[in-house]
Amino acid sequence: MARRVLDRKALREQVEAAEKSKKSSGEGGEEKDDKEAAKKSAAKPPRKSRAKAPKTYKLVAMWGVFNQTMVQVQTFDYARRADAEKAAKELTESKKVPHFVQLVKQQVEVEMES
Repeated sequence: MARRVLDRKALREQVEAAEKSKKSSGEGGEEKDDKEAAKKSAAKPPRKSRAKAPKTYKLVAMWGVFNQTMVQVQTFDYARRADAEKAAKELTESKKVPHFVQLVKQQVEVEMES
């Protein structure tokens, strides 16, 4: 089924004629539209965004126990390297998969005092 071809010039003339008739007959209506637009703009003042307190982070060195596929199994504080080595040795013996200890740096959020 073929579509009817629209005459764009004729349609444009119809729209322009409708706009002219609307303006000439509805000048009182424009005042209402202006008042409504003024109410909408005056009702909602622009909202100020609050500045968020910046979070501070620091890097903390820890010992991580990893398996042979580089999956971190456990973490220990930096001062507890002997415990990390012991855990790696126990996991290697019990799981029959090599485990090793490696230094890990983790990002920790620090609380800011106000």
